Amino acid sequence: MGSATTNSIPRPLVQLNQWFIVSTVAISWVFQIEYFLLLPFIVGMSALLFKYNPVIKAGKLFLKKEPSSYPPEDADQQQFNNIIAVSCLGAAIISALAGWSTGYYLFSGMVFLAASVALAGFCIGCFIRFQWKRFQYKRSLQ
Repeated sequence: MGSATTNSIPRPLVQLNQWFIVSTVAISWVFQIEYFLLLPFIVGMSALLFKYNPVIKAGKLFLKKEPSSYPPEDADQQQFNNIIAVSCLGAAIISALAGWSTGYYLFSGMVFLAASVALAGFCIGCFIRFQWKRFQYKRSLQ
């Protein structure tokens, strides 16, 4: 698509978004406000539908250096991860609306865990996407 600088997101902005997800899920659990999950869901949907993430946009204002000077994260990979996160958050919200607290905690917990593990250095979505691409490639050889 483009060079690394045009199709990438500075790592601090990706981490800011991950912290936003972790903190909003945690707040929804601690205060038992299931609909607080609407915040990361709406942000994620905005990123998917309009390619506009307000958390990342606001975070850009606080970067101390030029965005291209930070380690890059692949924008396509982040989009894939976002699809998974929005799907799980949507399932958690639907579960809350249906009164199914197990589903609410299960789906929101998956997002919380994935974002937390990503902050620690391992991207679950990246692993899933890599395995999917690998499977597609092997299948194309047959």
